[in-house]
Amino acid sequence: MLFSNWYNQESKISMRKQLAITAGVLLFLTIATLVVIFYGMGYRFGLDKGKPAFSGTGLLVATSSPDGAEVLINGHLTTATNSTINLFPGEYDVKIYKEGYFPWEKKMKIQKEVVAKADALLLPTTPALEGITSSGVEIVAIDPSFTKIAYTVASQSAKKNGIYVLDMSAKPILTLRSASTQVADDTIDKFSKAKLSWSPDGRELLAEIPSSLTIEEENPTTYILSASALNQNPKDVTATLQSLMSEWEKDKAEKEKSRIDSFGNKLSKVIRDDFRILGWAPDDTKILYQASRSADLPIIVNPRLIGTNPTAEERNIKTDQIYVYDIKEDKNYKLELGNTQNPALTWYPDSKHLIYVNDKKVNIMDYDGTNLTTIYAGPFIDSYVFPWPNGSKVVILTNLGNQGIPPNLYTIGLK
Repeated sequence: MLFSNWYNQESKISMRKQLAITAGVLLFLTIATLVVIFYGMGYRFGLDKGKPAFSGTGLLVATSSPDGAEVLINGHLTTATNSTINLFPGEYDVKIYKEGYFPWEKKMKIQKEVVAKADALLLPTTPALEGITSSGVEIVAIDPSFTKIAYTVASQSAKKNGIYVLDMSAKPILTLRSASTQVADDTIDKFSKAKLSWSPDGRELLAEIPSSLTIEEENPTTYILSASALNQNPKDVTATLQSLMSEWEKDKAEKEKSRIDSFGNKLSKVIRDDFRILGWAPDDTKILYQASRSADLPIIVNPRLIGTNPTAEERNIKTDQIYVYDIKEDKNYKLELGNTQNPALTWYPDSKHLIYVNDKKVNIMDYDGTNLTTIYAGPFIDSYVFPWPNGSKVVILTNLGNQGIPPNLYTIGLK
């Protein structure tokens, strides 16, 4: 009897211990699971404004081209690019730096459980120059897709003078100097003196040749040429030029209308009423424009997107001011360009940057107007600055300051 009572008491104690252990394990697993969940949601123990805190954080994704750059947060080296950083909500000064390149800086807004992106294009402080031509270039024209450059050469024999086309999207067999194709020479007419213009699809060229080499008359001879054919017979289209130009203009207008209509009634109306379009981003996600009138841009995307570009936007636009409108994020940025009425602005191929030619300098900046960086300040002819299709270089026309020689095409290496 005594043994039986003792055994029952021991059994109850053992069961209580087992239950306690089981409950402890379950509690531990629950806490661990919650920790993992909250950690995944961005909650961290740390210092927030100097005080201990367990709070939700935001995520900063820092990338750069080229990669392997340092990431400084509020002046402190924190990590390297191509990584993520958990930060408490607030504003931070983010700097991305790599030796041999200009630094990239932006004030970033971090929000709880939101991913913010710092994507830096790092530009070299000492870019390399490489010659494309060596015989002197007179007239230059770039096609609508910014992939082909047509130019004239007039310093050689009739067979070598004429019109050349450089296809920047094609990989050169040897060097850039051998990458151009001659599409017309001076044996038929003085194509080396022609004024050049491209068809809307970039497949053909118009070459307008004055009747006199010294005085341009009202009725020059105009030829149409294939932009890729060798040893072709240019077709004289002088008599039908007006009809041809009208057809090309109609084609351009129809394509532009179709593009604008694709954005829906509300945005399409804004573009037509308020935008004088200077250039579409290569991926059609942004519009570089001059305001055709003063207006308040309506909200197109509602509710507003989170994790967007933190740069302050400007929706109250003013006549003749230059802006970039981000179609995807429905945000509008004013470009601080002074009183420039006809700014020399071109989209960089990544659709995230702009090439800005001003005050005899070639600059590249983020599409929102930040991080303006001068990549070249040597002599060049202002009207001729073109990006290479893959963004690896920029083409300029220059004689390198030697007034005794004709200018040639050069590239400024950016990668």
